[in-house]
Amino acid sequence: MISSYQANTVNPASSSADRFQWTKQWYPVAVVEFLAVDRPHSIQVLGIDMVLWRDSSKSWRCFEDVCPHRLAPLSEGRVEADGTILCAYHAWRFNSAGDCVSIPQSKPGTEADRCSNPKARAIAYPTQEQQGLVWVWPESGAEAERESQERSPRLAPELNDSSERVVKLSWNFRDLPYGWDFFMENVADPAHVPVSHHGLMGSRYQDAKYYDMPEVRSISTQEGFSFAIEPTPSTVERAIHDFQPPCLMRIESTFVDGGSLILVLYATPTRPGWCRHIGCQILIKNEAGKTPRGLAFFALPLPTWLGHILASLFLHQDLVFLHYQEKRLAKRQERWLQKVYTPNPQDKMVITFRQWLENRAGGGVPWPEDCRETLATEKPISLFDVWETHTKHCQVCQRALERIILLTRGVWLGAFLSLFVAIMLDARFYALTASTQSDIWQMPPTTTWIFLSIAAILGASGYGLQKLKGLFYRYEFRHADND
Repeated sequence: MISSYQANTVNPASSSADRFQWTKQWYPVAVVEFLAVDRPHSIQVLGIDMVLWRDSSKSWRCFEDVCPHRLAPLSEGRVEADGTILCAYHAWRFNSAGDCVSIPQSKPGTEADRCSNPKARAIAYPTQEQQGLVWVWPESGAEAERESQERSPRLAPELNDSSERVVKLSWNFRDLPYGWDFFMENVADPAHVPVSHHGLMGSRYQDAKYYDMPEVRSISTQEGFSFAIEPTPSTVERAIHDFQPPCLMRIESTFVDGGSLILVLYATPTRPGWCRHIGCQILIKNEAGKTPRGLAFFALPLPTWLGHILASLFLHQDLVFLHYQEKRLAKRQERWLQKVYTPNPQDKMVITFRQWLENRAGGGVPWPEDCRETLATEKPISLFDVWETHTKHCQVCQRALERIILLTRGVWLGAFLSLFVAIMLDARFYALTASTQSDIWQMPPTTTWIFLSIAAILGASGYGLQKLKGLFYRYEFRHADND
């Protein structure tokens, strides 16, 4: 049975002419400052394997991750000093437009002819850099180049404001083991926040309260929709969740003192069961220059790498729900609205999102058939793996990890040496006093206690650094342990 809120918000299907077209959109795929510029990067968009690399003009380029010679992955190749990308299998090289510029095994006098053959071209996709992100248009060819120039990415206008009133916090990104649609459904659902994020964003026992979600902007195939929250907390004047397809959920809270907190939450569908999340906080000061509170402790002036690894404390709190929710819903053969029970007004935006997806966007991401086959044979994953989903793709975190590893080794070595010196001092003390005071126990000398204290402090520091290092690789979370 369809609930009252479902029945009252059913939207008619759009015409085929108004159907949302997934491949004619800009998708954010990476944060520029986190990319190593001297090597290619493997990415995915809509199930397409791609390679991202920077050419000699310092522009980011995107090709299909296939060398036309023998279909080897270009992401396993090299970015050369002249700004070409080299396939490390047979050393074919390609310029920023995808033209093959070198086939070194060619017979003398035939290389130019071989390179000019259309079959030697790499498949290139339009790219652009905006607001610190690399965006990709997942269609190739001259027509795609023209169409991509006619559409703008889903940007945050505040990030183009250079005034002191706008405080932009660092970007973060993570590959998440659940689908794009479940990410968007989750961030369209503020009711889960104090419950799933108990201890960080409220209390599951005190803050899970009634509120309504009135519509602010009506549903549109191309422009999405938005809903407000009523009533808001006493410090908040207005709170709006704004979905802008295909990739942006903008959550804005305007405070009674005039300041604002804006969450810019992107999600790019990468492959079935996965999406890449890129997000940041924007703080807008009020007229008096006061900066509003941000999202939990993530608004503190943390080093970028520390903000990245501590994000696991937040992201993993609802990760398990979404991963298994997706799998369990997929086993049932009914439509989404028939599978769930959503009687409360807090579910209005989630219901509208699912209606937009079913009636206006073809029911979901149009994955390639070979992508679905790959999913069926994919090995089980570790849900809490941070290395594979973030660290290995982030040069900032890799540099920080290298320093922490070196520091940890130094601290452990210092602890061992301090302990060794303390033992030697104590032994020397007893050796000197044994002949005259063998029957009287004496306290070790002060220097022994000093070195023992240093050893203990360094040992505790080494243990703490070891725990910190572990956050770059894995962070497990259980709600049963979150009191």
